[in-house]
Amino acid sequence: MAQAADTARTVILTVDDDPGVSRAVARDLRRRYGASYRIVRAESGESALEALRELKLRGDLVAVILADYRMPQMNGIEFLEQALDVYPGARRVLLTAYADTNAAIDAINVVDLDHYLLKPWDPPEEKLYPVLDDLLQAWRAGDHRPVPSTKVVGHRWSARSSDVREFLARNQVPYRWYASDEPEGRRLLAAAGEDGTRLPLVVTPDGTPLVEPEAPDLAARVGLATTPAAEFYDLVVVGGGPAGLGAAVYGASEGLRTVLVERSATGGQAGQSSRIENYLGFPDGVSGAQLTDRARRQAAKFGAEVLTAREVTGLEVSGSARVVRFSDGSAVAAHSVILATGVSYRQLDAPGLAELTGCGVFYGSALTEASGCQGQDVYIVGGANSAGQAAMYLARGAKSVTLLVRGQSLAASMSHYLIQQIERAPNISVRCGTVVEAAHGSGHLEALTLRDTATGHSERVDAQWLFVFIGAAPLTDWLDGTVERDERGFILAGPDLTPDGRPPAGWELDRPPYHLETNVPGVFVAGDARAESAKRVASAVGEGAMAVMLVHRYLEQS
Repeated sequence: MAQAADTARTVILTVDDDPGVSRAVARDLRRRYGASYRIVRAESGESALEALRELKLRGDLVAVILADYRMPQMNGIEFLEQALDVYPGARRVLLTAYADTNAAIDAINVVDLDHYLLKPWDPPEEKLYPVLDDLLQAWRAGDHRPVPSTKVVGHRWSARSSDVREFLARNQVPYRWYASDEPEGRRLLAAAGEDGTRLPLVVTPDGTPLVEPEAPDLAARVGLATTPAAEFYDLVVVGGGPAGLGAAVYGASEGLRTVLVERSATGGQAGQSSRIENYLGFPDGVSGAQLTDRARRQAAKFGAEVLTAREVTGLEVSGSARVVRFSDGSAVAAHSVILATGVSYRQLDAPGLAELTGCGVFYGSALTEASGCQGQDVYIVGGANSAGQAAMYLARGAKSVTLLVRGQSLAASMSHYLIQQIERAPNISVRCGTVVEAAHGSGHLEALTLRDTATGHSERVDAQWLFVFIGAAPLTDWLDGTVERDERGFILAGPDLTPDGRPPAGWELDRPPYHLETNVPGVFVAGDARAESAKRVASAVGEGAMAVMLVHRYLEQS
């Protein structure tokens, strides 16, 4: 990759696996734009992604990315799709031969391609520079001021350090990681007057040190909205997964004063998925982070407020108002509420696991922790799509990935396309009828005891990484006494409230509850938290949109 002296200038990045072509592209770019832009070149998709990540951590800007289509291991479209997660605002250009124009047209839909160029483009004054001039002008029209990055000093096997990294990453907050036992980490600790016994240390962009910060304080210090701008809204959406984001987009776009409240990070379980391949309109798949970021930006564009790190602890009825209470005692009220709280992974009950959570044992988190798994043996517990997606993602860099499945096959709980991909992956193995009996380690995971449920035979295996994707528990305990739920905690709505044809207890309206309406008029449910829901991203988004339609109907009749 070419180096440049002035790191403060905005970058134009080009990637082509042919060294001669790569040098020629960079030469043409420098001749025209070298005085104002830093030209960075790479000769593979992986090295280009590494360069983009380094630029992101430094807070540098990238205006345009030019990628060759025909590259081994990772073609230009695949590269641009991943580059979109790192620099969503950069303009994207695909370099193609005449025979690849159909692929370029497909890329317009897959990665929001801005332009494709046929090779060769001699003379560049006619075929290259006019295109880039227009793209750079369009890029400059947006607001691309650099965002100073947050610094995090922690230990690899510190559960709280892992939590903070996960929180920042999922909320799209740029940060740089420093190990507490390395020189730069020690320097930052010393500057903050800390000796490393309390971790993590977070240094905000303005230089404020935070030691072992809680999520609400951290969110406020790194620029995330945590306080509602008003006291009363048309709609409060509780939960920022696909259902909640869908509700926020449709509510705000249709003129409702909308606020979305999320306790951790938008995206929910779907936001942690490395790749969703069965979502309508993305034939080549889309990462959960990418889908979440687009949805969040879309909601903001229409005027929805998004509050982060706010835990909801109660729901009250006050006349025609519905009041949502927060853990700090404050509250926000609205005409209507959509409950889109989603679900959380159930905890695996085996000796040693609780003590090692965050220190080699993780629930979800495959994206954040994947870099540490390079060249190592990884174990995943679970047999549904989330476990399969994590296995495929981690298998890119891990030495081996072993799926531990309690059932006798994957077919009962995993989509067919994922099963096929797993069967074709040479470094993924599946052990059915197997459970984790115990976890072992001092300070971090070192080994697992696995038991065959058919034979009862147990064996101990070396392991430093265990990712758990089992069962789903609804996050609805705070609704106890207000909203009716089934025996597992999932929220009842619509026809499920009236199995015998009679309205639910306390229902005072002369109509039955709407399809997604709970036993509290004006309070609706959407997504995974609803009893008997489909537990799919597409259905959750659809329910979020449908709930908004029913909110309109409710408001018209109130």
